[in-house]
Amino acid sequence: MQIDDIMEMWKCDCDISPVDLGQHSLDTAKLHAKYLRLFTNERLILKKYKFEYKQLQKLKYEYYSGTISDDDLIQNNWKPFQLKILKQDIGMYIDSDSDVIKVSLKIGLQEEKVEALDNIIKAINNRGFQIKNYIDFMKFTHGQ
Repeated sequence: MQIDDIMEMWKCDCDISPVDLGQHSLDTAKLHAKYLRLFTNERLILKKYKFEYKQLQKLKYEYYSGTISDDDLIQNNWKPFQLKILKQDIGMYIDSDSDVIKVSLKIGLQEEKVEALDNIIKAINNRGFQIKNYIDFMKFTHGQ
């Protein structure tokens, strides 16, 4: 799911009409379940990407240090790394590697999705207070 899809869904779901506050109050549990499911799925994808990143980092370390197996080279469709670099410089090569950068960007985007869903769930948890505050405000303005 794209972050724009999540934001569009929330744009529709976050609306609280003063005409039907009772129904909005009842719908809170359904909204919570909907976004909690999305949150859980997206968080699991994030964990998968982080594990993928760790595995790639290990492979790239072996690649740049010259200790990677021929099977791993063939499996990943990589050519042998020809340079001899210092052990202390391997991290720099790994950090600037295009494969590692791609996975890092996937992780960053996924973290944004998870954070957005976490904030949406927090807003849903406060929905009852928002409805109550609106009712209290209406009572106050009408002199009750």
